[in-house]
Amino acid sequence: MQNRIIKLTAPLSKEDIQSLKIGDVVELTGIIYTARDAAHKRIQENILNNRPQPIELENQIIFYVGPTPAKPGKVIGSAAPTTSVRMDKYVEMMLELGIVGMIGKGERSDYIPELYRKHCGVYFLSIGGASAMIANQIKECDVVAYEDLGTESIKRLYVENLRLIVGIDVNGRVFQDEQVQKYRIV
Repeated sequence: MQNRIIKLTAPLSKEDIQSLKIGDVVELTGIIYTARDAAHKRIQENILNNRPQPIELENQIIFYVGPTPAKPGKVIGSAAPTTSVRMDKYVEMMLELGIVGMIGKGERSDYIPELYRKHCGVYFLSIGGASAMIANQIKECDVVAYEDLGTESIKRLYVENLRLIVGIDVNGRVFQDEQVQKYRIV
């Protein structure tokens, strides 16, 4: 069975992601936001201190990336996904704030698929080591919060046909787990 290629426009709604299945290839166009460890920590501090969030998170996608500064004439520097497991302690908080998808690389902790199922979210896998290709798919980049964090600031990106793979779907199914089962030798 060949994986489907699905074109989606961000921001996404819960309805947009309902039919996505693990292994589907998504070409994403639209607005997404960057956030890594330091930005997630500040979002958490906002909740704890009853402060507003710096951006509207409902129906948004977070890309775990800390792009390098842009070279002259470029929108952005290298933009490869970072290891997602580092953000696992913030996943439930982000889903409760309305995030519908997260983009990163690598496997997640054992408890994460159930959170995606419970909150109707998806985890997209991006290609590690393909920072130049990913940077070419980013057409706009603006810092929108926490500028003092430098590469870890929250940035608003406009992407065109950013290729992703559904790594965890809204049913909590995990792409890597199913691939291991598919090719297991008994």
